[in-house]
Amino acid sequence: MRSYETMFIVHPDVVGDELKALVEKFKGVIVDQGGEVVRVDEWGTRTLAYPIQKLNRGSYFIFYFEAGSDMVAELERRLRIDDKILRFCSLRLERGFPQPAGADKGLVPAEGEAAVEEEVED
Repeated sequence: MRSYETMFIVHPDVVGDELKALVEKFKGVIVDQGGEVVRVDEWGTRTLAYPIQKLNRGSYFIFYFEAGSDMVAELERRLRIDDKILRFCSLRLERGFPQPAGADKGLVPAEGEAAVEEEVED
């Protein structure tokens, strides 16, 4: 298995339990296919660089995981068909996983602690 990261942007109207369920759903896609989610970073709701579907804001998430290439294709397929996902991008990490930026910046471990929502002002 190789190391990957997938960043995705969620529609800004998806909040609270619905947002947590959405993140768990995509984590489940990786785990169900034999992959391992190493870390989930939640960047919170941010202003987009340009409007997407006439929206100026979105909630950013990054999954760091180990999986085979077919698992990444399946994750991307499911992200593509979910209308709550505005954009996504997957990268293979040649040098392993980056170190976390810090616990005070919205870091959400893959197991255990609850998600921390962070609102970034303009």
